Amino acid sequence: MPPTEHSTIDSQLALKHVMKLMGIVGKSGQESKAADYVIRALVKGGAQASFIDSDAAHRRSPIGGERGNLVMKLPGTVRGPRRMLSAHLDTVPICVGSQPKRKGNLVKSADPTTGLGADNRAGTAVLLTTALHLLRHRLPHPPLTFCWFVQEEVGLLGARHVSKGLLGKPKLAFNWDGGGPTKLTIGATGGYRIQIEIDGLASHAGGAPEKGISAISIAALAIADLQQNGWHGLIRKGKHTGTSNVGYIEGGEATNVVTDHVAIRAEARSHHPAFRKRIVAAIEKAFRQAVKQVPNSDGKTGKVRIKGRLDYEAFRLSRKEPCVQAAETAVQSLGHTPLLAIANGGLDANWITRHGIPTVSLGCGQANAHTVAETLNIRQYQLACQIALQLATQT
Repeated sequence: MPPTEHSTIDSQLALKHVMKLMGIVGKSGQESKAADYVIRALVKGGAQASFIDSDAAHRRSPIGGERGNLVMKLPGTVRGPRRMLSAHLDTVPICVGSQPKRKGNLVKSADPTTGLGADNRAGTAVLLTTALHLLRHRLPHPPLTFCWFVQEEVGLLGARHVSKGLLGKPKLAFNWDGGGPTKLTIGATGGYRIQIEIDGLASHAGGAPEKGISAISIAALAIADLQQNGWHGLIRKGKHTGTSNVGYIEGGEATNVVTDHVAIRAEARSHHPAFRKRIVAAIEKAFRQAVKQVPNSDGKTGKVRIKGRLDYEAFRLSRKEPCVQAAETAVQSLGHTPLLAIANGGLDANWITRHGIPTVSLGCGQANAHTVAETLNIRQYQLACQIALQLATQT
């Protein structure tokens, strides 16, 4: 669409919304306050209440939660396939208590013990800024769906359990998350989550340690086996690569008791589903073998229980995919060079694409996400808003 007098976003209003949103508490499962802010701003900006809806994704989520995904659909004023713009509402726990403070072109939390929450309140604000600009200036646009997903940070659960019928059957989609605004992520790895429970046998660690079966020893042997055989951390086997991590371990209450139970959480990732299955199989084998290596004096051994689930499947879009071509055109129309990328982490786009809606992800200027050093680059964030407006009004 050719430029108009209202084809540039209000950069100060965009900054106002992101600063407000980053200061709202809302870790995964507790997104209601952030969603309420978005709804109030939309209604105040002229959105009809009938355009706004929510689903029950939280009721299908294993962690529950306060609310489902927030959706607004705008009827098109020009012909064209429906487009969806999305971002996730939730932040990670380290961002609770964020106090956004601007210093020059950067924003970070004034509280040095918290993250900023730009991941992903910046994405939330990109969508809100775009929707408000369209409502205010009544710019021509095809049918649009705006979707603010919940529970992205705990396994892409909002996108996984979204009510697809509520989205209005978009043909191409654009998702805003972390990184630079001109980076177009067209693929991402697949991730598998594993829960491991090790049952040993308690005994007095001083009086009769040989009678016990140490669940900690079993865990240690299994993890050491994975490390020594190249199945932990960065994994390279022939032409295939992936990663795995034992990220959580808990067990034991006292040094004078042989520990009888350990709980472990681990993950496996790869862009190749078959190779990811090999990683999972190696993890399971290591723990089952370790159980046999720790018998007590009576010849008894412990037990291991392993459960796993697919968090998200890997995907990779063709450069010829309409959403990729549209995103490249939008970035180029603003005088920038798009950079195509493949992510080694999961994105809401993994599940949206699997639902049959090809999705390219773009950044909003966030850096050092999930840490107290997190920042938001204001100029990059404002560029992300402008790119979103281009994508919302392209025909």
